Amino acid sequence: MPASTTDNPYEEPRSGRLTAWGNALLGGFTSPDQAAEALVGDDESHRFTGLPGDADGELHSPAWALGRLRVLGATGLRLARPAPGHPLGLTGPAAFNAAALAAGEAVLAVGLPIGFVPEVEVYGPEGDQGVRVLWRCSTVNEGPPADVPSLHEAERELAEGLRETTLLLTKLDVAGAGPEAVRALTEWRRRGHTELLAPGYPPRAVRVLESARQITALLSIALGGHGAAVSASEMAARREILAPLGRTARRATAAAYNALVDEPR
Repeated sequence: MPASTTDNPYEEPRSGRLTAWGNALLGGFTSPDQAAEALVGDDESHRFTGLPGDADGELHSPAWALGRLRVLGATGLRLARPAPGHPLGLTGPAAFNAAALAAGEAVLAVGLPIGFVPEVEVYGPEGDQGVRVLWRCSTVNEGPPADVPSLHEAERELAEGLRETTLLLTKLDVAGAGPEAVRALTEWRRRGHTELLAPGYPPRAVRVLESARQITALLSIALGGHGAAVSASEMAARREILAPLGRTARRATAAAYNALVDEPR
């Protein structure tokens, strides 16, 4: 069955993995096999379709697809993390933007007017499920991606955002919400020390991504109903208060993943 690619806030977006390891490969920092293995991760398989020159329905492995991108002239990849009312990282056209928004993520090639949106299929009985991912390639408009900040801007915004998050979560009494909130925080801390990005990325990008993940995890806990606010109206007010911080975290995430192509070395 189809599944959202962004259901779990603690997991790296698949488009992030493709961006990071695709950039590492195109930049000469890793091998095709290493990049393909990192992209697939714990999923059953990843396949690509619709690349320029493909026959209808033709499917390719990650290593082949990344090699094909290089032959076609791609010099890098950029992450897009759109949300309703915020087409972060997108350039159009409307059909591609709509597919990316439905998935919550996409990847755009640098130097080549194409982009990829993942379609995620979860199959098998609960407790023994597998995941297949199909990356659909489409033509995109050329131009600067929407609303992606520089690493410097993202780092400054995140520092302010972390202070705001701490104050707001204290006001909402999330820290005192009991064992469920503690378990959620423990899960984030356990997952928060995995390797970030890919070879070749600057340390500043890793710092920015780690801070963005921290804000995203804390917001997920707050929006999961932990804390003093429990009624529907209070939860709606909480979502409105915390929405700008989520936007800041998504902007910073895109800046971090795109740093290998957007930041001077």
